[in-house]
Amino acid sequence: MRILVTGAKGQLGTELGRLLDGSHHEMIGVDLDHGSTTLDITDRDAVLAGVTSIEPDLVIHGAAFTAVDACEAQVDLAFRVNALATRHIADGARRVGAHVVYVSTDYVFDGTKTEPYVEWDEPNPQSVYGRSKLGGEREIDPGWTVARTSWVCSAHGSNMVKTLLRLADGVDDLSFVNDQIGHPTFAGDLASMLLRLGIEQRPGVYHVTNQGATSWYGFARDVLAAAGHDPDRVKPISTAEMLPARPAPRPANSVLDNAALRGSGLALLDDYREPLGRVVAELLGR
Repeated sequence: MRILVTGAKGQLGTELGRLLDGSHHEMIGVDLDHGSTTLDITDRDAVLAGVTSIEPDLVIHGAAFTAVDACEAQVDLAFRVNALATRHIADGARRVGAHVVYVSTDYVFDGTKTEPYVEWDEPNPQSVYGRSKLGGEREIDPGWTVARTSWVCSAHGSNMVKTLLRLADGVDDLSFVNDQIGHPTFAGDLASMLLRLGIEQRPGVYHVTNQGATSWYGFARDVLAAAGHDPDRVKPISTAEMLPARPAPRPANSVLDNAALRGSGLALLDDYREPLGRVVAELLGR
């Protein structure tokens, strides 16, 4: 298959490139600054020209404006990148008959449910980022794929694992919230499942995360332990105690139940501690 990947320089795009390198599929990666394959997905004419000239069989649309707090101040930009640009991608994909996998987020939910969110729960985003990503979901045809994920990390780009390893080299204790829970998800594992969903053209909404629910406090302890640091350096605080307060509200419960994968007989991704160990070892050169 010829596979078009948007956001090719990001965490997910990088891992998709790793997986597809040397495979019998052809990947064409595009991004805002990607040499000969630079593409501004907010430019409708450029998107239509790009998609119709590439003629992909599959589009994995991972490009997004993911700076959650910045979205609160740049509302128009958030909707232009996350929702309207998805409309352009969808328009191009229809013209060439490509299947689309749209990568969405746990932020489409308000986080008030006491149990994990299943794919059929009603979204109720509380942030601009969440609302704009839900807008993107609504641009996706019923026969295509929406894959919601959460807390994405890898050895590339900016993410919590890399931040924690940098902070761990200091001498101070670290404070992380213990009242926001979710599933840490590693981009390499996520990429494998997105490829499968896309190649098999499985329609509908899927929650795709690594297994294992934890808080940011618990995850920080796991990262330090994996790197050989004392996890007791991490102290729990509540969201209300965070100073300064974040502009965008965070869902208290971001746990996504992978019910559609499980019900379809597809093997769930590993517990997050497995890929965490591999990523920490890669980052530390072990």
